[in-house]
Amino acid sequence: MSTAELTFDAKESDAPEETYGTGYLEERKLLGRWRSPWPQIVSFLFVAAIFYATWWIFMDPRGVLRLYTPQIGYMYTRWMLIIAIWMVYLMHYWPFKRKWLENTHPVLKGVVLTAVLAGVLLIVIRVFFFGFIGNYAITYFSPKRMVELGVTEFFAMEYASLACLMFASLASWLSPAWPVAFENRPWNKLKQPALGLTVLAVTFLIAMVIYLATMHSHMAILFYPWQQYTAVTPPWWMDFAGTVSGNFHIAWIMSCTVVVWLVETIWERWPFTEIKKPGLRGVVTFFGIILLAFAFAFGVYFMQELRWGPAIMGDRYMDDPGWRWLHVGETLVFFLLPAMFINFYCGNWPQKFSKPLNWTIRTFITFALGIVVYVIYYKTGHLYLGVQQDMAHAQQFPMVPTIWFINMMLVHHWFMDNWPGFKKVKVTAEEVAK
Repeated sequence: MSTAELTFDAKESDAPEETYGTGYLEERKLLGRWRSPWPQIVSFLFVAAIFYATWWIFMDPRGVLRLYTPQIGYMYTRWMLIIAIWMVYLMHYWPFKRKWLENTHPVLKGVVLTAVLAGVLLIVIRVFFFGFIGNYAITYFSPKRMVELGVTEFFAMEYASLACLMFASLASWLSPAWPVAFENRPWNKLKQPALGLTVLAVTFLIAMVIYLATMHSHMAILFYPWQQYTAVTPPWWMDFAGTVSGNFHIAWIMSCTVVVWLVETIWERWPFTEIKKPGLRGVVTFFGIILLAFAFAFGVYFMQELRWGPAIMGDRYMDDPGWRWLHVGETLVFFLLPAMFINFYCGNWPQKFSKPLNWTIRTFITFALGIVVYVIYYKTGHLYLGVQQDMAHAQQFPMVPTIWFINMMLVHHWFMDNWPGFKKVKVTAEEVAK
């Protein structure tokens, strides 16, 4: 593979004055090395191999580190997703130079960027949440302090991990939502790192406010007696949702996360792109995503009632409203896999029809394949992932392997340019402008 195949022509790319990675993801051009479907097949097998190898090392209960406890592994999985979004969508690969991104071999680039991701991941969890927040703000974020107060070591770590991942559920929605909906306005003219840090700080603050109103009460009732002086107990949503569990919020928040990425990938931000005024487009897109998410969440919950009958507060597992709200989020995440595959490796096929028809075909394929992935996971997942066989089990969290696979796809697509199935080719100034 020659260096020329992996680089842009500096003059043709007409790069902006800012020499960091701004625009790199949008302007690069990837072509399959062979006739389709071989680049797609090679890419899937490559990502699947990385997924299974890393799952065995880090997550599998039969493997090496066995982080799928399940909450510890769940926490790291969710925050890996968020930090990848921060690096690419908010920071635009800062502090890496555009020239480095264009000229470095995809394998080396993938290793370096993934190492940076891992370092930031440990800082966010171990230093910020477990260290700072747990010691100076909210005790249940610190496993060490909970052990000192008499909680067993296992549950102290599980509770702290649960708190971190519940915050992560909000960050995984809001971090991409601002760039997708508002296109980073009103700070879009700032240079990096000011732009990325500003959007990160704003979305982090919004996530913290929503966390206190939605997830904090869930954490407060995990302890006996309920922490009624520091949180609203019983939670304010109990009568409406039929459960005291914060899984009610996981349902609509995960739906928001899924809808954001459907809008960004297979929907190509249509029909919101028809709104020409940026400010109005941003507001309509942001709240439109939320409305669509609520429609998906309550629709899936209703389908569960059609399948299994009415849920009963206080019942167990599949008949418990708390589990069913959680399963809403679990179900919808399955649809992200085919949506991202279509966008990352299939060029958002099809493209030859009208926007509405292309949109409809991609959506139909995504939801059809999502159902297939759902069935395959519950039929066979216990055989090769080390998870529980039962659908409704205290140690069955399908969002962990599903999001872990998505993380591997993001590393492959964002950090490695879809190597080896695809290669970068030169782009002209006209193509960049387009």
